[in-house]
Amino acid sequence: MTELAASFQQEKVAEAYQHRPPYPDEVFDRLIGLITDEPRRVLDIGAGEGALTRPLAPRVEHIDAIDFSAPMIEAGKQRPGGDHPNISWQVSSIETADLNGPYALVTAGASIHWMPWAETFARIVPHLTPNAQLVVIEHGPVDMPWWDDLVKVIQRHSRKQNHDPKYNVSEAIRDQGLLDLNGTVRTTPVTYHQRVADYIEQFHSTSSLARDLMSAEEAADFDTGVEAAVRPYTKDGFIELTIQAELTWGRPTI
Repeated sequence: MTELAASFQQEKVAEAYQHRPPYPDEVFDRLIGLITDEPRRVLDIGAGEGALTRPLAPRVEHIDAIDFSAPMIEAGKQRPGGDHPNISWQVSSIETADLNGPYALVTAGASIHWMPWAETFARIVPHLTPNAQLVVIEHGPVDMPWWDDLVKVIQRHSRKQNHDPKYNVSEAIRDQGLLDLNGTVRTTPVTYHQRVADYIEQFHSTSSLARDLMSAEEAADFDTGVEAAVRPYTKDGFIELTIQAELTWGRPTI
C-alpha cells in the first residue's frame, strides 16, 4: 500500500470527507437506469463513507459497501442513511472481500484508480448478473473562477506531483483489455453553496493533502492560501460551486 493510499485509513481524512460536495441527484437516476437484471443488488467498491451507497440504498434491493478503511466505513455508518437495512458495510480490500451477489450493478466513485484492476475484476466478474455494468463515477466543481490561484496553492503542498489532468481511468482500464466500454455521460451542472471553512476542509479528505501528511504550520499555511484564493468570490462566508459528474460504464472482463 502506498503512503498516499494509506491516508484514507486516517480518522481525520474520514472526518473531512463529509465536506466533499454531494453527488448530483441525476447520478442516482442514471445508476438506477443502468440496472436491467434481477436481483437489484449493487456492489460499491471503494465505497468510502458511502456517498454513493447511502443515497442508493432505498432504491435497490441491497448494496454491499466495501472499503479497506475502517474509519471510512465507521463514518459511513454514522452519516445520514448509513443505518439503512439494505446496506451491508464491510472493511476489506475488494480482492479478498466477502461478496454476496449476484450483482446487477457495480459502482466505483473516485476509487478505482487505487485498485489492482486485473485482480479486482477477477474477484467481481463471477458475481455479476448477465447484463451487469461497472460504472466509474467522478464528480466535483467545474468552471471555478479562482482556479488559477487555487492550483498554485495545491501544487505547493500536494504530495502527489506530476498529476495529469487529462488522464482518464476508464480509458486506461479499457486500453489494458479489462473493460468493454458501453457509454459515458456528464450530468447537468447543479449549483451548490458551501461554507468557505468546509470548502477548505474537504481538501484534507484527499490523499495528497491529508492533514497527517503536513505539519500544523503547513496545514495552516495551506488553509490560508485557499481562503485567499476564494476570498474575492465569497459572500456571507459561502462560495457558489457548479457541480458536475461524469459516469462511464462498461462490462469488466478477465
